[in-house]
Amino acid sequence: MTAVIDEPTTRKVRGWAAPPRPVWEEAPTGAGLAGKGIVLVLACLAVVFPLWIVIVTSLSTRRTIDEAGGLVMVPKDITFIAYQELLSGGQVTRAALVSIGVTLVGTLFSMAVSVLCAYGLSRTDSLGHRWILMTLLATMFFSAGLIPTYLLVQTLGLTDSYLALILPSAISVFNILVLRGFFMNISQELVDSARIDGAGDFRILWQIVMPLSRAVIAVITLFYAVGYWSAWFNASLYLNDQNMLPLQNVMIQLVQKQEAPVGLGQAIRTGQLSGLAVQMAVMVMALLPVAVLSPFVQKHFKKGMLTGAVKG
Repeated sequence: MTAVIDEPTTRKVRGWAAPPRPVWEEAPTGAGLAGKGIVLVLACLAVVFPLWIVIVTSLSTRRTIDEAGGLVMVPKDITFIAYQELLSGGQVTRAALVSIGVTLVGTLFSMAVSVLCAYGLSRTDSLGHRWILMTLLATMFFSAGLIPTYLLVQTLGLTDSYLALILPSAISVFNILVLRGFFMNISQELVDSARIDGAGDFRILWQIVMPLSRAVIAVITLFYAVGYWSAWFNASLYLNDQNMLPLQNVMIQLVQKQEAPVGLGQAIRTGQLSGLAVQMAVMVMALLPVAVLSPFVQKHFKKGMLTGAVKG
């Protein structure tokens, strides 16, 4: 006998009343799809439009910028003179090389220490496991402060040294905890079988744990790399030599303090270059590495962060 129910939220499947589906399982309406499309387009424009203005202005001549009264939205008389002057061997070129070197060395050092620490903490039977973990967690909520940190760096003789840009911020406890949670999700039977076959801890880490953790390692590497590339505060504290400044500090001098980089002041004063075009070109150079690398790591981001934060 067929059961008939007149409730509008109930579907009939093979003669029997099926329970109502949740709202998120219902087929989207035309108005809903149109609304989502409009919101996505507006969000994309809010991100892309400022970048477009920055790039177009950096490629504009002084005459075009003067005609536009500042920032240029419509490209006209495209020229690469700002980039040519910036990369001709002056302060900006040197600062870019400093930022690249600090980012590469700092990221490798931070990842090596973080992976080793996270793997040790993921082995709950390791020596001093709980005490070390609690000590690391305490540093997330309590810090010595800026003055003791500066005095420590000065006492160690790291001022006016590139190590001052790496060591004070080399380790992130949050990143270590994410790595630890991911490592703890790896099958213990797999580790035990490798240990039975004679593999030591370093071999297990290198040949088993790390290959299985490519997603989270890629994400944490991106975090460290972006942090080093965007860092400017340590350089402003510990570096007095202008020739040692990274790109972000040169950009601050150029954009906020209106100080032209060494070698470009005369070109700006004589009208060969627009100061605004130089500012925008430096901003593009600072944003370019992150914009290029992020899409390659994006596919690992969701898996790496969610899986690493589930357990541990």
